[in-house]
Amino acid sequence: AGEMAAARAAGRLVLALPLDAVDPAHLVRDRLGAEEEALAELMASLLAHGQRAPIEVAETGPGRYGLISGWRRLTALSRLRAETGEERFSTVLALVRRPESAAAAYVAMVEENELRLGLSYYERARIAARAVDLGVFPTERAALQTLFAAASRARRSKIGSFLALVRAFDAVLRFPAAIPERLGLRLAQLIETDPAAAAALAADLAARPAPDAAAELARLTRAVSGPAKTAPEPPREIRPGLFLQATPAGLALSGPALDPDFRERLEAWLREGR
Repeated sequence: AGEMAAARAAGRLVLALPLDAVDPAHLVRDRLGAEEEALAELMASLLAHGQRAPIEVAETGPGRYGLISGWRRLTALSRLRAETGEERFSTVLALVRRPESAAAAYVAMVEENELRLGLSYYERARIAARAVDLGVFPTERAALQTLFAAASRARRSKIGSFLALVRAFDAVLRFPAAIPERLGLRLAQLIETDPAAAAALAADLAARPAPDAAAELARLTRAVSGPAKTAPEPPREIRPGLFLQATPAGLALSGPALDPDFRERLEAWLREGR
């Protein structure tokens, strides 16, 4: 009995908990959603073999638990219970953890997701921002250093850049987890160097939500690409040895016929306004 109590206290004892006893919203989730294909595969595995890996929870009250990690497994089990009505999907295998603090609980969640199915840069930045907003960490710097302590300094710097995207666009983006690293860094630069353009982009996304991830990425890419560049007009020969070319600055003359005598006569003609 003592060993059992000690194992439970240390979070080494796997328990079968009622599905409804686990609150999936105990922490602000780092993952923005689950791909339906991946979730369907997980449901098929659970249907065929049952749950193999336990989720992690924290006890929040008598018979009540808050989810720390395992959101996809909990979601899949809930769907299977609703679809099949089978009693075996009314419980979930779980390890009851006792994190020392809210910060430790967030670290456990992030680490579990990084190991099982890596987060996007946006999702990493978003959980850091939300943890700061909830008072779990005093600053964004502290959140980055604690949540992603195992990451390289360069990776933490990139996550920090994506924090700017979360602050500027989180309310208007529909598919932010699809933003690739390079595009995200360019958007962060836009936010820093041209706040007016970033605000205009946010307003446009709010007014005209993208129908899918591809359309949203295309609009974000256009925002950081600038106006399309046209190929310069080739010079054309207007008289033997003299070429004229249109440039962004105006008209340009070139060629062997552009000798000092020609230049002097041209300047005199321009001064007279003929």
